[in-house]
Amino acid sequence: MAISCERAQMIWVGVGSENGSKYRLHMVALFTTMLPMKRKHRTTLELIFAHPASANVKWRDIEALFAALGAIIGEAEGSRVTVELFGVVRVFHRPHPRPDTDKGAVASVRKWLESNGVTP
Repeated sequence: MAISCERAQMIWVGVGSENGSKYRLHMVALFTTMLPMKRKHRTTLELIFAHPASANVKWRDIEALFAALGAIIGEAEGSRVTVELFGVVRVFHRPHPRPDTDKGAVASVRKWLESNGVTP
């Protein structure tokens, strides 16, 4: 089974007023390509899309999948993790003390990936 994902090359575009006093940067997609995924990421993606939701998905594997998709991952307050992907910043809670992600978080990740064209 071949799994690939769409990946948009993102660029920053400036939009502002005539005098430049309110200048904002917006991230837009430049082009889209299909990239093959590594076996480890395919396995994680299959676990995320399993029905019913799997309770044994390691958070570090989900983070690795996000990174493979081109995400910028940052640390936030406490055990929160920011993930900038698809032009959106999402905040997730890194599970502790166990490394397994709960079913609700897995379902949330699945919905977000699916809505952006990443499916097994």
